[in-house]
Amino acid sequence: AQEYKLLSYLLHHKGKVVSRTELIEHIYDQDFDRDSNTIEVFVTRIRKKLGPDVITTIRGLGYSLDDPALPGRG
Repeated sequence: AQEYKLLSYLLHHKGKVVSRTELIEHIYDQDFDRDSNTIEVFVTRIRKKLGPDVITTIRGLGYSLDDPALPGRG
């Protein structure tokens, strides 16, 4: 269910960089441990299911869901 929430949020923000903090705030309650690596785990699981190029990590900023139909994308 959490993977679906993460993917859905990225889909609604397609082409934009979404910070890890923003994802945590969307998926979890206020008392969630922000130092946890669950977002990274969910992204890894989604990549295994949908392919490694679906979600791009923008180092130091967050994640972006790419549109494979855009020109220049394989």
